Amino acid sequence: MIKAFKGKIIRVFKNHSLPRWLVFLLDSAAVFFSFLIAYMLRYNFEVYTFDISTVFRQSYLVLAVYVTFNLIFKSYSGMIRHTTIRDTYKIIATNFSALAVLVLVTVMSRKNEWSSVFNIPVSILLIHCGAVTILLFLFRVFVKMFYEFASSSSHDRKNVLIYGSGEMGILVKRLIEGDPKDMYRLIGFIDDDKKIQGKNVDGYPVYSRKILTKYFIENENVQVFIIAINNIAFLKKKEVIESMIGFGCEILDTPSFDTWMNGHLEVKNLKKVKLEDLLGRDPITLDLEKIQNGLIGKTILVTGGAGSIGSEIARQLTRFNTKQLIIVDQAETPCFYLGEELKNKMPGFNFRIIVGDVTRKEYMEEIFKKYRPDIVFHAAAYKHVPIMELHPHEAFRVNVGGTELISELAMKYKAEKFVMISSDKAVNPTNVMGATKKICELLVHALSQRKGIKTQFITTRFGNVLGSNGSVIPLFNKQIAAGGPVTITHPDITRFFMTIPEACQLVLEAGFMGNGGEIYVFDMGEPVKVLDVAINLIRLSGLEPHKDIKIKYIGLRPGEKLYEELFSDDEPMIPTHHPKISIAQVADSDFETISLKIDVILATINTISEAKLIEEMMDIVPGYTSNIVSTL
Repeated sequence: MIKAFKGKIIRVFKNHSLPRWLVFLLDSAAVFFSFLIAYMLRYNFEVYTFDISTVFRQSYLVLAVYVTFNLIFKSYSGMIRHTTIRDTYKIIATNFSALAVLVLVTVMSRKNEWSSVFNIPVSILLIHCGAVTILLFLFRVFVKMFYEFASSSSHDRKNVLIYGSGEMGILVKRLIEGDPKDMYRLIGFIDDDKKIQGKNVDGYPVYSRKILTKYFIENENVQVFIIAINNIAFLKKKEVIESMIGFGCEILDTPSFDTWMNGHLEVKNLKKVKLEDLLGRDPITLDLEKIQNGLIGKTILVTGGAGSIGSEIARQLTRFNTKQLIIVDQAETPCFYLGEELKNKMPGFNFRIIVGDVTRKEYMEEIFKKYRPDIVFHAAAYKHVPIMELHPHEAFRVNVGGTELISELAMKYKAEKFVMISSDKAVNPTNVMGATKKICELLVHALSQRKGIKTQFITTRFGNVLGSNGSVIPLFNKQIAAGGPVTITHPDITRFFMTIPEACQLVLEAGFMGNGGEIYVFDMGEPVKVLDVAINLIRLSGLEPHKDIKIKYIGLRPGEKLYEELFSDDEPMIPTHHPKISIAQVADSDFETISLKIDVILATINTISEAKLIEEMMDIVPGYTSNIVSTL
């Protein structure tokens, strides 16, 4: 019976709230009747001792003054069920301002012998002010308590701990209390400040992180853990997430202020922490002045500009005063969405998106002829290893042929810089994709050695980027969402990981560091076991690996290595002034030889057999091994 009653009440509260005009009228009625009661109290309820008509006229004067200040301070405007200390301040400011004015009127009335309507006993004004303040406050507290009583029956609310009891923590606390969907129930704060541990903040206990044990989480039925600290250090954030990730809680993060809608935080802004947060790396420091000087007033061309890396390079470029940004990609739908994003987020930025294939010579030449790009970022390439093992002809045609064509056009139309995006799979390649990238590296490096070439050719090499198209992270997330299993090729396989923004920031930095011919290699941190990635993703979803989500090993795919490398044995590492960028010192390549071999393959790309194609690639890339030839 009580449950049914509570259910009806909470449904009413969720769908309806007291309108402001009604709160205003209720407050005004409280002012009016409490003044009459104040008179009765002052004269011990002996009504015959004062003039009733004068009292009523005075009550209208008092009401008018209180209503005026109520409109000024808007003490009626807050949602009653979510009354805060700030709402109490508004009530106090309204009532005491009205009291001061009425006392002043009384004093002036007595001094100037005004009408008795203005001569209100000060004792009555004081009694009335205290009474109406308490009455309005109790009214709000009663509504708030009644709402909490009714909403306590909501069985689907999740118990929440908030990490951080400062301003952001208090803001998140009020946010979840005021959520119309009533999804969460706060049970306390976690804070590292020993001075406030064991105390209450805004009515809730503050705990030390030492209390976060499996027993505590299960005993308190904690389902959600919200990180709510401004500018928390990356390593600290990683430590906190790792301490919670094994408890099966949903871990949410409070976004930075600039991502809030119209400066207001909403429950929907709270996002699940990402795998990137477990990298725990400090933000990259860029030489913004050098990059700005290199980009100001320039026309920039980004090939593969709608892909994961190319689109992020485009986003990064919007920070600088470029003349124009030209984005080329053959994928129609990603081009559309990127265009809409740039139009909405950067309405004044000058850009043009062109749908086109980087291997179409006449079309690409028209683009160079029309826009005359000063700087080219070449990110267009096929990169998915297993798919390229099955389609080596397309891998060579697009990756190598596209790079050769765009680099030739960059020289022909006197571009200042050509920056190619390579891969760690180009180091000691064992697959088609890696071999094509290595050939591109050799070609670009050979171009940089030619005499009389004014274009600076630069190569950037890095490993896997988290969340990129075709990467393992989106695949794992889909498998987890489907209930598993999560498929891993080998329990010991490792990979280097970097976030897309990190990689693209370093691409911009490297693009303006050298004089051409350098192969810049990015510091990817320590290699990470893919198994650990899968386990962390499962736990970040609030599930238990091997229990809720099974992990299945499917064996190494064709061309796949257990581990990746950023430098080969014959590439000494040379440091640069940037701690996250090094140079791979490679031997000079003969352009004529490499170019001739590439052109011969491209001329017969539609008729050459897979075995012959792989043999020709092995001839260009010493050390390249493939199992394709042996299986044909």
